[in-house]
Amino acid sequence: MPLRFDNPKTLPKPPGYSYVVEATGRVTTVYLAGQLGVDMDNKFVGAPGDFSAQCIKAHDNLTLALKAAGAKWSDVVKINNFLVDITDNMPAYRDIRNRYLNAKAPPVSTTIGVPALARPGGLFEIEAIAVLTGNKKTKAKSKKKKR
Repeated sequence: MPLRFDNPKTLPKPPGYSYVVEATGRVTTVYLAGQLGVDMDNKFVGAPGDFSAQCIKAHDNLTLALKAAGAKWSDVVKINNFLVDITDNMPAYRDIRNRYLNAKAPPVSTTIGVPALARPGGLFEIEAIAVLTGNKKTKAKSKKKKR
């Protein structure tokens, strides 16, 4: 199998993520920029301070970015999450995250509590790395510059 998700028995079982994801063979790696909980007008969704609304929308936006690359959540091997007020928002984040990830083979994950995001009013940001294996091809096409 080109992707192997593993939690070594020598480490404690992690809650909702894998410690190791190994990609072998012919693969395409897709790096996805951090997504916020913003709509098409680039405005935060939900009421001010609504972490859950922003978290869901950020995950939905990442879903759209994955689709644009010909990928889906099962192709995600690494996520980085940034939460404002991590103590209060971690339970909601875990609940929302688990709606998107494959519980049997979750990606490697790092979650960091931050005092603020670069964009004022932002409460959550998620970035990812996906690996397309075998006959999966990324939809992104390189453009060669003419000289």
